[in-house]
Amino acid sequence: MNPPESYLHISIANQQLSLIKNGKQEKLYPVSTAKNGAGEEMGSECTPTGWHKIRVKIGDGQPINSVFIGRRLTGEIYMPELSIKYPQRDWVLSRILWLGGLEPKKNRYGKVDSTWRYIYIHGCPDQLMQGRPESHGCIRMNNADVIELFNRVDVGLRVLIDV
Repeated sequence: MNPPESYLHISIANQQLSLIKNGKQEKLYPVSTAKNGAGEEMGSECTPTGWHKIRVKIGDGQPINSVFIGRRLTGEIYMPELSIKYPQRDWVLSRILWLGGLEPKKNRYGKVDSTWRYIYIHGCPDQLMQGRPESHGCIRMNNADVIELFNRVDVGLRVLIDV
């Protein structure tokens, strides 16, 4: 698949997300991809590669650091005290861009389907953004950055994730 004029490019090697508009890099954001590296298999806790699209945007208008579980607001606002109370949570904060794979047998359908693996671009506690791969498969961002990105992209925008 050839790159469209506008898309997101996520580099696992560089831990960066580029917003490409009209063929030019408009913005560059730091991200954190999977601690387990790249991979598509369900249960692997790896970040899937290949072409995706933003299938759903969740959290429009919510306060920064709003907490989501199962794509639903909990009513909580993340603070360090909350992480002490719930140390096992994989924090999904502020906004969610839920990805859907576009490449059958690579990241779409069956045991490699990115949608059913619940692969998102989402906010996380800012102190977890250390420039290293540390997620469980998703693409984590600083909260202010994910809100800015959320406001700049539309459902259907293509996303390329590569190593």
